[in-house]
Amino acid sequence: MGKQTTLYPEHVQLNAKIVDFAGWDMPLNYGSQLEEHHKVRSDAGMFDVSHMTVVDLLGPGARDYLRHLLANDVDKMQTAGKAMYSCMLNEDGGVVDDLIVYFMDVNHYRVVLNAGTHDKDLAWMNQQTNGFSVGLHERHEMAIIAVQGPNARDKANRVFTPEQQAAVADMKPFSAVESDGLFIARTGYTGEDGYEIIVHNDKVIALWQALLNEGVAPCGLGARDTLRLEAGMNLYGSDMDDSTSPLSSGLGWTITWEPQDRLFIGRAALELQKQRGVDRRFVGLVLEDRGVLRAHQKVIVEGIGEGEITSGGFSPTLECSIALARVPKGIGEHCTVEVRGKQLRARVVKPPFVRNGKKVFE
Repeated sequence: MGKQTTLYPEHVQLNAKIVDFAGWDMPLNYGSQLEEHHKVRSDAGMFDVSHMTVVDLLGPGARDYLRHLLANDVDKMQTAGKAMYSCMLNEDGGVVDDLIVYFMDVNHYRVVLNAGTHDKDLAWMNQQTNGFSVGLHERHEMAIIAVQGPNARDKANRVFTPEQQAAVADMKPFSAVESDGLFIARTGYTGEDGYEIIVHNDKVIALWQALLNEGVAPCGLGARDTLRLEAGMNLYGSDMDDSTSPLSSGLGWTITWEPQDRLFIGRAALELQKQRGVDRRFVGLVLEDRGVLRAHQKVIVEGIGEGEITSGGFSPTLECSIALARVPKGIGEHCTVEVRGKQLRARVVKPPFVRNGKKVFE
C-alpha cells in the first residue's frame, strides 16, 4: 500500500480505479477516462493533486535564493499573488524539476513541486540555501484540488464564501489569492481555465463534496495526462529530466537571460549550448496513418537522422494519435514513426494541439 491523500476514502467511495503513482495510491479514473477528458473540455472536472508538494520559502533572502535557484526570474513578479512557471536546473543545465512559484510578499514565496521528484527536489533545494537567509517549510497539512474546464471557475465560485468570491472576481490567469482559508490560484495543467486550490486537510473533504454537489466531475490521472498532452504541456520524467536541457525540451521561453549578471544555476551550461547550437528540436506530431503513438518510439527524419517520442497517445478531442518528440533540428513538415515494425507517416506541428477545446493547428 502506498501513501494516501486525505481524499483517498472519497475516491474509493466513488469506485475509482486506484493505481500507484510515485508511491501514492491515486485514482486513474472513476469508470471512463474518455468521459472524464470530455467533461473537462466541455464543462468542469476536478482532480485530487494533493500528492504534489507545497513548500513555503520564508526569510529576507527568499528572493535572492530563488533568483539563483530558478532559470526564470522571480523579479518579474512585483505584485503579491503573481505566479510563474520555471525549471529548476542542475549545473549541467539539466532539469531537476519544473514547478510553479507564487510571490506572496518580499519575505515569502510558495512553490509547488512534482510528487515523483519530492526527495531529490527537497535535497537539492536545501543544498542551495547556503549563503541565503531563507527557510524551506514543507506544508504536509495542505491538500490540493484542481478544478478545470470552461465552467470550472463559475461552478467553483458557487461554493466559495462571499469573501472568496470577491477575492477572485478580478483574478487574472497565473495569479493567486489567499481568502477565508483557501489559497486559490488561476493555474492548471489541462489547457483549460480553472483553479488550483490549496486547502487544509481538515477542510478538503468538505470542499470536494461541495464541488461534487455543483456538478464538477471527479477525474483521475488518466484524463489529466491526455488533457496535458493535448495542451502541449511537458511531463517531468518523460519530456524532460536531469539529463535534458530546457533548450531541447520546448522550454526555452522559461529562461530569463537578462540581466546578464544573474548567475542562476545552469546558466553557464545553457549559454555554452546556445553558442554551440542546439541540434534537437521539441515538436508535436500528429499521426496520419492508423496506429497509436507512444513514448520511446523512434522518429525517422529521412536524410537527416532519428529522434524519439517523449510522450504520446490518443487524443480524445481530435480523435487521432498525437505526440511530443525530440527530433533532429532539420526536420520538415513530415516524418515517419516506427510503430511495431511499421513506419507510419506523421505530420510535424507546433504544440499545443488543443486550446479552449478546439484544434489549434491548421
